Amino acid sequence: MTRTPGTVWSARRHARAVRPRTDTQVGELMHQPGAMPVPPAAPADGQTSGHVQLPPGAVIPAAAAAPGAAVPDAAHAGVAVLLIGPAGAGKTTVARHWAERRPVPTAHISLDDVREWVRAGFADPRAGWNDRSEAQYRLARRTCGFAARNFMANGISCILDDAVFPDRPAVGLGGWKRHVGPGLIPVVLLPGLDVVLERNAARTGTRRLSDEEVATIHGRMAGWYGSGLPIIDNSRHDVATTARMLDEAVARSLTSPPQW
Repeated sequence: MTRTPGTVWSARRHARAVRPRTDTQVGELMHQPGAMPVPPAAPADGQTSGHVQLPPGAVIPAAAAAPGAAVPDAAHAGVAVLLIGPAGAGKTTVARHWAERRPVPTAHISLDDVREWVRAGFADPRAGWNDRSEAQYRLARRTCGFAARNFMANGISCILDDAVFPDRPAVGLGGWKRHVGPGLIPVVLLPGLDVVLERNAARTGTRRLSDEEVATIHGRMAGWYGSGLPIIDNSRHDVATTARMLDEAVARSLTSPPQW
């Protein structure tokens, strides 16, 4: 059979289409304008869920504490803060208030909000912690970490909030340190159990937990005592006062960064 130039070109195009691409070619395709991202194979390190990895970027470096340095002006410092606490601690409310009232550009990134970007197929942790809910949590954490680094690289401070457990590596500080960097400042917000139960009772939708779940989470959060991280008991403080206490904790961490 005589092949026309068009037939030869079509055959060559087909051969290129079915030929396996190298990792380098896949990476180039993912960065072509308008190209559909091709998910790479999931690494076998147990640290990812198999989704497309976000660009690594530059992690936020830890601040070096100068001997005898004065307490810095935390209100004007460029910082990335992680506000930790159980359900009902007031993390999101305090973080939003703190971000809105700083004299320098500051963003608020809530991990729960990012997790709930998934609508169809959302793995609700209330139905039980499993591989799907953990995979979606890890994906949300990486997304938040990338956003924090991007904001900081553009001169915008940020505060993130998450219920990080001191005794569970999957939802622990190690992942945040890996995705944001050692310059992230963790602060624990831990009011009394009666306070978080009352606040949880006022919630609706997926944010509302059973009293048993709230009590269990709160009990595990008590493990942060003795960890060296700054802890704020906001049981008897309003949002504005708690935000001022957060400023003080951040200032102390800038002077003497906690070991975590």
